[in-house]
Amino acid sequence: MQNPFESGHIKNYILLYVSVVVIMILFFAASTLLHDVPDIEQKIFDTNTSQNSLQNKENELKNETNSTKFRLLDKAY
Repeated sequence: MQNPFESGHIKNYILLYVSVVVIMILFFAASTLLHDVPDIEQKIFDTNTSQNSLQNKENELKNETNSTKFRLLDKAY
């Protein structure tokens, strides 16, 4: 087996290493430049809820439970 440092093959190994690094850098640059990141709209939640709307929702829930075909017992036996 020959020593690559003495036979001059070290240039080929260095050239191979450098070419792999350059290809990795080119792929990284291409992926960052060509990758479009979509803008995401920020959701805004309504924090000003009134008591009337909460009471209306509670009344609707009560009406829905009373209008069903089956009725639940008041006590669990």
